[in-house]
Amino acid sequence: MQKKEKQFKGYKHWQHPGGKLRECGAESLSDTELLAILISTGIKGKSAEELAKEILEKFGSFKGMANQPLEKFLEIKGLGDVKIIRIAAAFEIARRIVKEVLKDREEE
Repeated sequence: MQKKEKQFKGYKHWQHPGGKLRECGAESLSDTELLAILISTGIKGKSAEELAKEILEKFGSFKGMANQPLEKFLEIKGLGDVKIIRIAAAFEIARRIVKEVLKDREEE
């Protein structure tokens, strides 16, 4: 049996933000949707997007999340080691990019 995809005003209704990213580009996603992609899966009764929203509400923004100790993330039900490690890795990648960009500007 083929699964039908929902259509709204000429675009697909995505079940996960990854589909939206693929079709519309990363810049089209909200902070919640981007974080939900890193989280990947939710828990019973709470989707990855709901977890992402809860995290952003707790810390205020990506900037607010960036320097938190990993233990602070464990306070959120549904976040275990794997999800927290993915988030921490993404922030470290971002730090390294910023460091490289700033170094390049100093050399100009």
